[in-house]
Amino acid sequence: MDSLRRLVCAESCRALQEKLESWYRDYEINSCDQNLNRCCEIIELNSQIQGQLFTILNETSREGGHYAGVETIKTRLLPWLGTCFSCATSGRHFEDSLSLTHDSVEKERQLRELASNQTFQLQELQEELTSTRLQLSNVQQDLAKTQLALEDTKTKSITTALAAEDEIVQLKAVLARSRSPSPRRSEIKSSSLLPSRSCSPGRARRTNTSRRACLITRFGDIYAQERLDAETLLRTYISDMEMVQRIIYIAAVESFSVAKMAYRQFKIRVRDTLSLGHSGPESLEDTVLDYIVRHEDLYDVQASVNEVIRSMNINPKISFPPEIDFIVISTLIRELCCVAFSMQTLIPPLDIAFGTDGELFSETKYYRSFDSDFTALLVAYHVWPALMEKDVVILKGEAVTKRGALWSRRSRSSSRGRSRSSSPGPLLAHHLSRSRSPSPLRSTSPRR
Repeated sequence: MDSLRRLVCAESCRALQEKLESWYRDYEINSCDQNLNRCCEIIELNSQIQGQLFTILNETSREGGHYAGVETIKTRLLPWLGTCFSCATSGRHFEDSLSLTHDSVEKERQLRELASNQTFQLQELQEELTSTRLQLSNVQQDLAKTQLALEDTKTKSITTALAAEDEIVQLKAVLARSRSPSPRRSEIKSSSLLPSRSCSPGRARRTNTSRRACLITRFGDIYAQERLDAETLLRTYISDMEMVQRIIYIAAVESFSVAKMAYRQFKIRVRDTLSLGHSGPESLEDTVLDYIVRHEDLYDVQASVNEVIRSMNINPKISFPPEIDFIVISTLIRELCCVAFSMQTLIPPLDIAFGTDGELFSETKYYRSFDSDFTALLVAYHVWPALMEKDVVILKGEAVTKRGALWSRRSRSSSRGRSRSSSPGPLLAHHLSRSRSPSPLRSTSPRR
């Protein structure tokens, strides 16, 4: 009686019914693990109730005496136990559940293998696509190089044809002079002052386009090759990259300035000499220009290089270790002087843009260096000058823009003076001995 009263007071059956109803309501929205947990809870609660009922069954059978309740146990309890707790049935259900679980695991494994294979195939396709893009880029580069080579060949062919035409004209002129009775006194006087080379009239104007293209290309090559070589050489002596770039830029500016001055002086000497015996359909200026184009090797490049180095040594914007001289970048200076001198023979001549620190940055004249502040409006310093034809930009230069860099640079430059040792080092003495050697009247193989 007490066991039955405790079972009624515990309300286990009511709780079991509530759990069953709650599980039934949430069965569709629960996951598989949640439904299995609910089922296990209900089974545990049901086993507790069954244990209490078996306890009550035992106590009730004792109250009825030794043989009371035997018939009920035989007819109801034992058949129920045989039906509900059959080992064969329970084993079959377990095997079915185990088989379903195994199938599910096998399907998941197959899905993972399929996903892994698809990922591997996708990576292979991406690698093939990258390789194809690289091959396409190489083919495009080869095509661009081939086009440049064709253009160079075309330019050389035109130059060769013009030169052949000049030779024919010169030969005709020689034949015509050989048939004349005697040369004029003025011709003899002019030939004694200048080298005796025949010069075809109008050659400078006819070859102006091809010479202009070659000089523009050469200026770009100097920026791409000789400038970087000089920069690498200077970095062995100077750790400040800004100072290295300033030195190269000032070397370019000074080279153009000195070469233009040398061209003007050379032109004056040629004009004074040719004016003594000039006659013919060509104007004196065209004759002078033709002569300079044909005799550019008379330009004393070494004298211009020495003048550029002298100007750089007294420039307050740049500094250099006292044991080394700017002669170490004489190759770059020589190339710039030769190109600048030849550019003065063009019609119209080419020149570089004038640039100052702190000027307003111009997108049409300069590219920004990679280490620039792209929000800054003023130029901190220049890396390479822009090539100009009158007011038209032919090739852009390079400049560095930084906020506040100009003021900090001025404060440093005002507190630092340029110092040079009185006696040059061994490397300087070696270069100076070579640079001060007397230069011949004409360069044997000038590079342009």
